[in-house]
Amino acid sequence: MAALDLFGRRWMLRIIWELHQGPTGFRPLQQRCDGMSSSVLRRRLVELTQAGLITQQDDSAYTLTALGEDAYRALSPLNRWAEGWADTLAEQTTSHQATTDKEV
Repeated sequence: MAALDLFGRRWMLRIIWELHQGPTGFRPLQQRCDGMSSSVLRRRLVELTQAGLITQQDDSAYTLTALGEDAYRALSPLNRWAEGWADTLAEQTTSHQATTDKEV
């Protein structure tokens, strides 16, 4: 349950997702996370560091640890499911709009 509590915090999954692409500095990470506030990003980075999922390199960039890479791989099936879900919702919306257009 501790993992669900950690991953359930806002931005946690997004940060892990962004860091899987490689080491990233604070500002670029903030920009890739849609400009989340710096105070929230700092707090999340501390929490992820304490959990052993990320580390800060000598050049100040953040990177996933081996445990963080494992977490990313565990999240990949959820991402595939989410993409299928989004496609299904888009198809339903398109189908609903086509039906509505015919009624008008």
